[in-house]
Amino acid sequence: MPSDGGQPLIRLHGVTKVYGEGPTAFQALKGVDLAIDTGDFVAVMGPSGSGKSTTMNILGCLDVPSSGEFLFKGVHVEQLDRDQRALLRRRYLGFVFQGFNLLARTSALENVELPLLYRGDAKAQRRETAMAALDKVGLAEWWDHTPGELSGGQQQRVAIARAIVTSPEVLLADEPTGNLDSERSVEIMQLLTDLNRTSGITVLMVTHEPDMAAFARAIVHFKDGLVERIEHGHAAGTAIA
Repeated sequence: MPSDGGQPLIRLHGVTKVYGEGPTAFQALKGVDLAIDTGDFVAVMGPSGSGKSTTMNILGCLDVPSSGEFLFKGVHVEQLDRDQRALLRRRYLGFVFQGFNLLARTSALENVELPLLYRGDAKAQRRETAMAALDKVGLAEWWDHTPGELSGGQQQRVAIARAIVTSPEVLLADEPTGNLDSERSVEIMQLLTDLNRTSGITVLMVTHEPDMAAFARAIVHFKDGLVERIEHGHAAGTAIA
């Protein structure tokens, strides 16, 4: 589904990234071109050092290209300063990590409330919005449990609720099933697929697992700092053509 004005939601054009200077410089990205439309579900794969993590850091506004263009909703992100990128990140992006990154001594509800607290929402509004997010991931009844009282799959659901509580347009997931067994992994992928379909959230997911990548509508393969190929298929675990 094209973004407003027929333009992709996200476009990378000729993006490079160089770390260091002189003879010790390392070029992590060598001219990446990539377009992602609103509502896409994209899996990103590639061996260690292929450039996939660097690309995701740039897409998450956690790093900037050395050269090339990064457009988000038509805005040249590579031209924004640190504060402007932080504002874009808070307003439009949600993040899910392999290690869950939950606060151990706080309840599921309080963990989900955190982005709203940083945003300055009133306490009653935070609670209502966070409870709605927990309900969306099937954990409303566990709102008062701490992470230590939850299974790994439940902890990742709390992390997903925290990522979507601000109603982001893009969800960036870094190995979201990496710490889960196969059954819980499928449950998390089904949840991400459902959020993508029902809420229209664009999902970008790094994974090393082909069976998890098969849930995506497209798989972007990185190799040696470039997009090697893109496979297009159907979501929800069907074979990629």
